[in-house]
Amino acid sequence: MKRSLLISISALLLFCIPAKSQYVLNEADAQYNLYNYVRAIDLYEQAYAKKNTLHAAERLAESYSHTRNYKEAESWYAIASGMIGSKPEHVLGYAKSLVNNSKYSEAKSQFKKYIDLKKDVAPAQQALWLQSCDSAQKWMQHPVSINIQNVREMNSTFSDWGAVLNNGLVTFTSDRGVRADSQKGGGRPFLKFDSGKTPDKNVYGWTGNSYLRLYEFQNAGNTDNLALFPFDAGTSYHVGAASFTSDGKEMFFTLTRIPKDLQYGKGGMATVKVEIYSSKKAEDGKWGKPVAFKYNSPNAYSVGDPFISKDGKTLYFVSDMPGGKGGTDIYSVHRGGEGEWLMANNMSSLNTGGNERSPSADEAGDFYFSSDGLAGMGGLDVFKSAAQGSGFGKPLNQGYPVNSPQDDFAFNMYTATAGYLSSNRSEGLGSDDIYSITRQIIQAIKLEGRVYNKKTGLPLSQALVTLKNNDGQTLKVSTDESGYYSFNIDREVSYNVLAEKTNFRSADTSFVTRVSLVKDFYLVPVELNKPIRLENIYYDFDKSNIRPDAAIELDKLVKIMQENPTMWIELGSHTDSRGNDQYNQWLSQSRANSAVQYIIDHGISKNRITAKGYGESQLLNRCGNGVKCSEADHQLNRRTEFKIVKY
Repeated sequence: MKRSLLISISALLLFCIPAKSQYVLNEADAQYNLYNYVRAIDLYEQAYAKKNTLHAAERLAESYSHTRNYKEAESWYAIASGMIGSKPEHVLGYAKSLVNNSKYSEAKSQFKKYIDLKKDVAPAQQALWLQSCDSAQKWMQHPVSINIQNVREMNSTFSDWGAVLNNGLVTFTSDRGVRADSQKGGGRPFLKFDSGKTPDKNVYGWTGNSYLRLYEFQNAGNTDNLALFPFDAGTSYHVGAASFTSDGKEMFFTLTRIPKDLQYGKGGMATVKVEIYSSKKAEDGKWGKPVAFKYNSPNAYSVGDPFISKDGKTLYFVSDMPGGKGGTDIYSVHRGGEGEWLMANNMSSLNTGGNERSPSADEAGDFYFSSDGLAGMGGLDVFKSAAQGSGFGKPLNQGYPVNSPQDDFAFNMYTATAGYLSSNRSEGLGSDDIYSITRQIIQAIKLEGRVYNKKTGLPLSQALVTLKNNDGQTLKVSTDESGYYSFNIDREVSYNVLAEKTNFRSADTSFVTRVSLVKDFYLVPVELNKPIRLENIYYDFDKSNIRPDAAIELDKLVKIMQENPTMWIELGSHTDSRGNDQYNQWLSQSRANSAVQYIIDHGISKNRITAKGYGESQLLNRCGNGVKCSEADHQLNRRTEFKIVKY
């Protein structure tokens, strides 16, 4: 009877575990479909820990990509692409996430793999991917002499972009303000809603943030001097970004509004596109009523990203109107003698089948814009076309660090050596950030070194080395075939350097420069499910609380997990054979639980670490029950180890 009952209970437990796992997975899917990606990630990780499914892995990859956590996205796409039943799209996602993490050599290999699997990728797309990977590596090896610095006094944890200088003040666009409880991923400038309803006038449903607004930054160094731009745009929805004539008396900007002749499509859905409006400043300093641009058509297509020439005679803008090359194209339109706008011209020599964005021109008349349809570092890259007579020359990628693996746009030079850039690069403060641009002289001192495999002593090529100073400025470079890297650096500046490579634990160091330096790194290869002993983890006899000396060692493990955010571990505790077997099992589990709780309390996600008590089941020597051994022999068996179970 007891045996039958035990079998029944065991069968019930085996049945309940997958059932619970399926419940968590269903709830994760529900949150994912609501764009609640942060909550979905937590649930998918719990589901994956219970059962390693392709569905959970691919959804984790997608969710982390939506939340711009590119390291985690890379890890999960790598797992998904290697699982039974994986699709070519998983390989493509893996390639793109490697690009997001500046791992261009590895990305190129994955793009080639995807091309082989998919068979029908257009030759032009194949060439663009592969050429971009090769070019990006060259640009990183030879960065342009320019200082890119996050303008922290203007930026927030929200989306801040499109900074332009006008009469000593900076005007920019932001969705800061009252925020909804859930963040729903990347923003879109259009409005979409059901028949008979209008969008919420306070919160933009796609992002969960406020709508875009124009802000004015009055004095550097004081965030209290940020204020809403003083004008009435005539809409409760998106407003921004803006461009001004040289005298500051006329402004062009984008907005979204609900048109009176709103057209609903199939399913009773309506999509309102972006429009351009202008406003003139009156003698009393107040901005006048916005005037609609001639080419607005909010039911049919978008027009946006206006840039007005300093003399006010030419307007550049982007649009997805019919007749373009694809995505959004750049157009120019001249103003007639009576102030009327003439025929809009597609700037076909600059446009591609991708998206062109944020046109601008500098004092010399050279033209800048962003594009994802030309060879670049990833996302939108900034390009320059030199003024040539009545037109512009071949677009030239502005290289690194102007461009990054993410979107780089709204490039505006207000002098020959200074300007602003907007980017959602990963080291920023929020979704999009504003960066200052200053052209600088190459520094005379150098940081250089090599990256090695600590296990073999051999150099590691294509390891990624990241240099960050105390102002947050960041440079990245890949090591060459000999593992060599180098940076030009400033004197008397605090730096942190991080070396990392796929399937190796990262390593870093910090220093203050005075002379040229040599810094080598030795990276430990990741070996899954191999026990790694934590030294000096001792417990008081018959207790499981964390002693101060044990805490020092656990802090080292916390640091390893912080430096390697994709790492999941099992932390195991072992006893020697003395004492009751069942008691030893309970004691080891209690000790493992205490160590894991310590690590969680120090900021590591509970999903990344599991406690496992092994009791005396995995002795390292002959000292089992009844065997006489020395204290040193027993001590060898009393140990705490961790195993990397996912990376």
